[in-house]
Amino acid sequence: MPDKNKIGEGFLSLPNGVGSREGAVYFIGIGGIGMSAIARFFHIRGMRVSGYDKTPTGLTKELEESGIAVHYREDVEGIPKKVNLVVYTPAIPGDNKELVYYRQNGYNVMKRSDVLEIITASSFNICVAGTHGKTTITTMVAHLLRDSGFGCNAFLGGISVNYGTNFWSNEKNVYVIEADEYDRSFLKLSPDIAIITAMDADHLDIYGTPQAMEQAFVDFSKRVRPGGLLIHHFGLKRGKELKAATRLSYSLQNENADVYALNIRMINGHYEFDVVIKDKTIEMLTLHMGGMHNVENAVAAIAVASSLDIDNNKIRAAVESFKGVKRRFEYILPPTLENPGREGWRLVFIDDYAHHPEELKALINGAKTLFRQKKCTVIFQPHLYTRTRDLAGGFAEALDLADEIILLPIYPARELPIPGVNSEMIVNKMKKTNKCVMSKEELLEWIKKKYARNNNNEFGDVLITAGAGDIDTLVEPMKNILNEIVK
Repeated sequence: MPDKNKIGEGFLSLPNGVGSREGAVYFIGIGGIGMSAIARFFHIRGMRVSGYDKTPTGLTKELEESGIAVHYREDVEGIPKKVNLVVYTPAIPGDNKELVYYRQNGYNVMKRSDVLEIITASSFNICVAGTHGKTTITTMVAHLLRDSGFGCNAFLGGISVNYGTNFWSNEKNVYVIEADEYDRSFLKLSPDIAIITAMDADHLDIYGTPQAMEQAFVDFSKRVRPGGLLIHHFGLKRGKELKAATRLSYSLQNENADVYALNIRMINGHYEFDVVIKDKTIEMLTLHMGGMHNVENAVAAIAVASSLDIDNNKIRAAVESFKGVKRRFEYILPPTLENPGREGWRLVFIDDYAHHPEELKALINGAKTLFRQKKCTVIFQPHLYTRTRDLAGGFAEALDLADEIILLPIYPARELPIPGVNSEMIVNKMKKTNKCVMSKEELLEWIKKKYARNNNNEFGDVLITAGAGDIDTLVEPMKNILNEIVK
């Protein structure tokens, strides 16, 4: 089992040259979910933190409100010159003017992953990796440790609904970290407890082949410290190659796994279940989060808490109080029996970050299982040209699970367009006929004039928005339109 002697050591000093409480840190790409968490880490330690990002977002607004200066135009003249450390994300182009300036003038410039490696070099680390589910599991684990009183620092890849943030600090020398496979960042971490959820093909622009990506996860398992614990999904393609002193497999309901759920019951949009962990059972757990895949995520998080000897009653209370993660099966208009809306129209609106075919399958299947008789409409924004090109067939297969499908144009993020790669590429591979591509403006008009006016399904409807781009900016306008109509 993991060496728990490090747990109570408290905060560690950063190495010389990285900074001090009197120092300054500058972030290039500060608005990213991972970058903003590290920015908060330095800020809460009393350092002067500032940064650049291309576009204002809700995250950058929160950073500014906390006292962190953020600007949105590459400005070599205006950037701070007295800084101990410059942190950048690999998503930033190499020719970014500010990045070029700092590199050419001898500043201490480091990738986000290198800084995270330094921060956690001597701490007790719980690192969650995998192509699906890692943000939810990371947030669940961090919440279980915080709510139970065990205590932890947390670097999350999403916003915890319970606490409204993607980072928090604690005097205990325990870090819960989302281990990002992009750019092989997770190979810089040294877990005492590691979780691997999945190793499906993704980021092929970085890895080249699915086999190379799978190998990276095998290599990540070798990063588990001597005496550490690896918790991995049961039945992983290369699961036998994973290395760690102690291993536990987890599953939703497969009793051949070491940890699994039992007696799952769906009750008014939430789940009740038991969890078996080898020779013991934690009974009567309640999860107020939709999707059977999130029950499985909870199983993995509970396995971590149990390995740290957290009391079963505290685990049970923490799971029940977990409110979820922003944009992970998030109810925008929740299921309700008391207020069926206009003429009895029962509408459920869910927003999710799903941007991989397997994530879409889990999302749609989860919604259709919870709301079996409702018509399911999915609005999906593909993320990245390379991902769309490489996984178009998988996206088509996943979206065919819905009753009606609308795609937005591809969100490019860090990429330039690829000739012939567009959302129509997915539509053309789908078998369903009730499908189309719309612009954002056309979508809002459709919601107002067609969707909300012409839904006559007697059991109601479930509407899902999904994607990792900027589709979330449409959620509030859509919610306002639908609220006006269902009153």
